Amino acid sequence: MKAKKSLLILALSGLLTGQLHAQEKAITNTGESPFAIQNAVNMGDVSWTKGFWAERTSVCYERMVPHLWDVYTSADISHAYRNFEIAAGLEEGEHKGPSFHDGDFYKTLEAVCALYAQTKDERLLQMIDEVTPVIAKSQREDGYIYTKATIDQRNSGENIEFQDRLSFEAYNIGHLMTAGCIHYRVTGNNNLLNIAIKAADYLYGFYKKSNPTLARNAICPSHYMGTIELYRTTKDPKYLELAQHLIDIKGEIEDGTDDNQDRIPFRQQNKAMGHAVRASYLYAGVTDLVTEIQDTTLSNRLFAIWDDVVKHKMYITGGLGSLYDGTSPDGTSYNPADVQKIHQAFGRDYQLPNLTAHNETCANIGNMLWNWRMATLTGDAKYIDVLELALYNSVLSGISLDGDKFLYTNPLSYSSNLPFQQRWSKKRVPYISLSNCCPPNVVRTIAEVSSYAYSVSDDAVWVNLFGGNVLDTEYKGRKIKISQESNYPWDGVASFVVEELPANYALKLRIPGWAEEAEITHNNKKVNFQLEKGYAKLAGSFKKGDRIILRLPMQVTFMEANPLVEEARNEVAVMRGPVVYCLEKEDIPADLDLFNLKVKTSVKFEPVQETVMGQSIVFLKGNAYTDNTEQWNSLYRKVTAEDQKEVAIRLVPYFAWGNRTFGDMAVWLPRKN
Repeated sequence: MKAKKSLLILALSGLLTGQLHAQEKAITNTGESPFAIQNAVNMGDVSWTKGFWAERTSVCYERMVPHLWDVYTSADISHAYRNFEIAAGLEEGEHKGPSFHDGDFYKTLEAVCALYAQTKDERLLQMIDEVTPVIAKSQREDGYIYTKATIDQRNSGENIEFQDRLSFEAYNIGHLMTAGCIHYRVTGNNNLLNIAIKAADYLYGFYKKSNPTLARNAICPSHYMGTIELYRTTKDPKYLELAQHLIDIKGEIEDGTDDNQDRIPFRQQNKAMGHAVRASYLYAGVTDLVTEIQDTTLSNRLFAIWDDVVKHKMYITGGLGSLYDGTSPDGTSYNPADVQKIHQAFGRDYQLPNLTAHNETCANIGNMLWNWRMATLTGDAKYIDVLELALYNSVLSGISLDGDKFLYTNPLSYSSNLPFQQRWSKKRVPYISLSNCCPPNVVRTIAEVSSYAYSVSDDAVWVNLFGGNVLDTEYKGRKIKISQESNYPWDGVASFVVEELPANYALKLRIPGWAEEAEITHNNKKVNFQLEKGYAKLAGSFKKGDRIILRLPMQVTFMEANPLVEEARNEVAVMRGPVVYCLEKEDIPADLDLFNLKVKTSVKFEPVQETVMGQSIVFLKGNAYTDNTEQWNSLYRKVTAEDQKEVAIRLVPYFAWGNRTFGDMAVWLPRKN
């Protein structure tokens, strides 16, 4: 046994001190995952050159990450880093902030790493190097790391680890594992990874000896994704074993809740239930697991739950978690012990309110994380379609255009006349004091978008996202270099020039589900193509300098909801490409009520490009109609003679609402026949 252990240590030592090979630096390292159809390219192998994501990445580098770093290292604002200093014995005081503050800081570290992969700015590494020794010093000898428990335990003398169902030990450690893997992949330095390994070893021992009820005290399971990435990084099979165990114990709990997705064993679930962030993180982690092991009882659950989400529970913006508070199961029992209050709940099928929509930014990011993994598992572009939908709408809406103000919730409508105060601000703020989990999550997502742009496999390069960039990578020793020019999502043309591509490699271009009559040319000759799971496969040998142009029609589209979505009945939403639009108060005549306006689907809306806060934005210019100009002063009123007033309006991309001025807003607009 000792000999085997020594060999394992030597193997891991060689892995973690040796040279990282191609694909081992990917955001999800599925290069050796037996059931992955496509694989991410190495972080840093895609560089944005011009256009939408070049602009967003520039703001991320210049404003988003510096702002976050100032917030989390300033004890006067967030106390997140100060908590590590106190836990390490370097400062005195009490823990302050939410119990998931450690995870917020780890996500910030991950954002810094992702930016470094693209910029190679050594100052970013210096930031991480300054804080890593303090994080290491805050960790117990047995690997347990959680500043709240360490500080509280020192002050009270009581053992409180994993005693609180609503605590976030495992969630924090999950983000530590992910950050440690990403840091190692982009730098080759294992100092943060070693902290994560030590913490994962503690979790492995804890879950081995704890009973199911105690073990379930680990809400918001980021540690499922983290554990699998640690397995992919170290090749240590015990982390894969731990991930399987985490799923299995969900079926052994007698007093489970939908809030934590364990009222029903996961292997029996067919519907999305409970807290949307915790659910989407769980689904992403399970998808990671089935990419490593063949388990149809798990994968079939994922397919069924995904269908339930996109057919019944997802907003047109890709947002998840419609209700501030819901009840489960379905609120139909008369026994108070049976009816559970669920925060950030999916709600019933078609229960998608607009003014009171929750749609926490983290849930929308969770939707992205899950769909990225489903695409990796299946090679099906429909999952990238959902990823893109959430990314351009309900994820980007969580951060201001200038990069330093944030939303926790993302409603589809806002009214200044709403006669009650909602729980979370609808105006973006620099720091969300009660729950600042979303800002570092959205910033790390923007920093990592380039990692989702392309995938590779043994015989193809997969184009997932469009924008001006250069892909310069290797796959299994073969060089791949492709440049892309595109003003997407404002324009539907993407032009690719092949610099290097292995012989007989195919190019797979995603044709979004909304795109009809897409056209592809190869060296100015039209190409006939067939779709394979949403990708146009261009086969044959490509030569250096070959140009492939994809043209996606970017018509303005009016969307309607299933009639069972009560709040959107007889209303339309406007989309252009992947971008959902909304109407803001400042884009209508000042004397009119936004909620009195109606639109005709026969009216043309024309794109107009402008610059807002340094970012290129395409507005849609058109007309709307008002039937009654009286102000509402009662719940109901008589229908009066139609005024039929036509007014000029502009629609703004939903993600940009509230940036110019703050006021009334609506995605869904009444339809006028």
